[in-house]
Amino acid sequence: MSTLSPTLPGGSWTLGDLTVSRFGYGAMQLAGPWVMGPPADHDGALAVLRAAVDLGITHIDTSGAYGPQVTNQLIREALHPYPEQLHVATKVGATRDAQGGWPTAREPADVRRQVHGDLETLGLEVLDLVNLRLGNAAGPQPGSLAAAFETLVELQQQGLVRHLGVSNATAEQVAEARSIAPIVCVQNMYNLAARTDDELIDALAADGIAYVPFFPLGGFTPLQSSALSAVATRLDATPMSVALAWLLQRSPNVLLIPGTSSTVHLRENLAGAGLQLSAEDLAELDAIGR
Repeated sequence: MSTLSPTLPGGSWTLGDLTVSRFGYGAMQLAGPWVMGPPADHDGALAVLRAAVDLGITHIDTSGAYGPQVTNQLIREALHPYPEQLHVATKVGATRDAQGGWPTAREPADVRRQVHGDLETLGLEVLDLVNLRLGNAAGPQPGSLAAAFETLVELQQQGLVRHLGVSNATAEQVAEARSIAPIVCVQNMYNLAARTDDELIDALAADGIAYVPFFPLGGFTPLQSSALSAVATRLDATPMSVALAWLLQRSPNVLLIPGTSSTVHLRENLAGAGLQLSAEDLAELDAIGR
């Protein structure tokens, strides 16, 4: 399912009929503090998005809940009309409240409203990929996704959505979604220290389905952080670089979407993801999350 690219680490992956760079970009950090309101540096946010595309990134992840609608509007201002090879993935299933919380919004009417909102703010007639965000801010939660996911399928049949995925999902919810309609990706929290989805990643890889981890440095204990820092020091790299490189080498179906509001940091993340880890490095890093 994957092909190699000479320009970005990891090459590319096929999401349905869409080919994307395995190294992508997550737009969440372009919004203001707590992912609310506009960025402090509007022009800087536009520059990051344009730099991402100039570097060859063809997978940008966003959501109408970021801002809300701030990152979508920035993406449109910076990049519309979009290059043919660029694909924007969005998420529905949550909204924002006045306190900056993330209340769920997964009733059929909520899902329809969010999809139409993303179409409008991004300036698109069809969304390349829509992920249904499940669970809550604490993580995945058990329960059926049928009503919300079937609504996305209806919107797909209407020609408003090209491909579907799920986010913040349990393995059981992934299986339920796949029993309703094909999915092209799962977007969950996963990193060196949070290895709950190891079996799921391998099963998805066997079926040609992408896995998109978020929070590449989230959930580390002090001891685990120290172990990662020790490896990074030995390799003369940053812990973030090592964590991204490990994820990219974990499985060919893993797609990265690290976020930043700085073009310098974007280039550092890109260089870090290309760090080549030896078998000994990988074995030492694997032990962190065991």
